[in-house]
Amino acid sequence: MSPSDDDRTTVRDLLAEHGGTYADDAGIRLKDTPQPLYQLLVLAHLLSARIRADVAVAAARALFDAGMRDPRHMKDATWQQRVDALGEGGYRRYDERTSTQLGRAAELLLDAYGGDLRRMHKEAGDDPGRLRQLLQEVPGIGPAGADIFLREVQGVWRECAPYLDDKTLQGARRLGLPADGEKLAGLVKREELPSLAAALVRAALDRHVVEDVQEAHGRHAA
Repeated sequence: MSPSDDDRTTVRDLLAEHGGTYADDAGIRLKDTPQPLYQLLVLAHLLSARIRADVAVAAARALFDAGMRDPRHMKDATWQQRVDALGEGGYRRYDERTSTQLGRAAELLLDAYGGDLRRMHKEAGDDPGRLRQLLQEVPGIGPAGADIFLREVQGVWRECAPYLDDKTLQGARRLGLPADGEKLAGLVKREELPSLAAALVRAALDRHVVEDVQEAHGRHAA
């Protein structure tokens, strides 16, 4: 195999083994409408803490199951209701601070954007860098949270693509793939970019992901 063919095989194995997006894991049917975009922002907020991804996903699901699926319902929920939902998802280490941040974030989104992140998107124009800055004005969303949101939203906000940040490139290096966003993007279809980004992050965070891909690669070579 040429290096390019080898890289394509690695990526196909990676997507087959670990290719679901984090939005998929949280039950978010992502599209360019206010509610799923807000839910993705909540998920990005939770994932950006120093806590396991499966716990963050479970906490997001618990918030949504408790009715906090949009900024209005998040704001109208009591602080304790948010804490209880986070705790139900196992998100206990940061539950009190996060409950406060989620309430403040919902207020800001309602006041500044009418609860619709598409307005933030429009304000940023076609500039992902500007969008990343605006996202970080939301309480609880720092650089890591903004990156998580943009990695996942690139499937519906196409001008953000390819969004393959430092964390995804770290995963690429661990898999022996090019640590270059444009080269990585060329290995998949455009609609697969969010899945590729999520899978590369998993590779960066968990050595077992790399081992799974190496085992699959070995089966092809046998």
